[in-house]
Amino acid sequence: MAVELDCSGKTVRQINTAIKAHIASGEEEVLVRNPGARHNLGVALLQPSTVTFDGSVGYFCGGLMDGATVEVNGSTGWGLAESMLSGTVTVRGSAGNGAAATIRGGTVVIHRHAAARAGVAMKGGLLLIGGNCGYMAGFMGQRGTIVVCGDVGDAFADSMYETKCYVGGKIGELGNDAVIENLSSEDTAFLETTFAAHLPERLAELTSRLADFKKIVSGRRLWNFDKTDWEVWQQVV
Repeated sequence: MAVELDCSGKTVRQINTAIKAHIASGEEEVLVRNPGARHNLGVALLQPSTVTFDGSVGYFCGGLMDGATVEVNGSTGWGLAESMLSGTVTVRGSAGNGAAATIRGGTVVIHRHAAARAGVAMKGGLLLIGGNCGYMAGFMGQRGTIVVCGDVGDAFADSMYETKCYVGGKIGELGNDAVIENLSSEDTAFLETTFAAHLPERLAELTSRLADFKKIVSGRRLWNFDKTDWEVWQQVV
């Protein structure tokens, strides 16, 4: 059974200190009530544990995390799980700008929508968005995987290296050097497994439209400078 922590009347420092004290004392689950959209909650959780925020939180929730599980029964501000090394962050609502930016591993699941620049500069891990996301998602992604079940905005997957992206809806506009590949049997198997694991309540709906998903990868024209690609480089710089 989870130990409960009420945020009412407490500062962010007091809340984070109390969360880490519970984890250090051996508690495996912490239920944080009345988070009140405070910023910087659940930052730098470095031990295996499950922390549930029962309500919306502000920016940078779950940032710099390594190994913990964070669940948000609401929505979040910008910078969700930024620079996470490992662990899982699940948001039942929507997320602001820069969700999962620069993560090196782990899994970030957003059940509804994400704003601009989701998954920028990812270096590993998985970002799964159940709804739509804004412009410049996946910008300069180096590794990892982004799955968007809905629509994406302009400049999607711009200037990527080895990040793989899957989009189930409409693409506003592909970014520089982003190209669409045909889905392989391995890709569809990966999507089915991912949906079953993280969005089981929507599994039937999502698997019924697997054929609609598009795979977007780097065209590799920006990996090394070649004067024949000068026009592409001009757009980037």
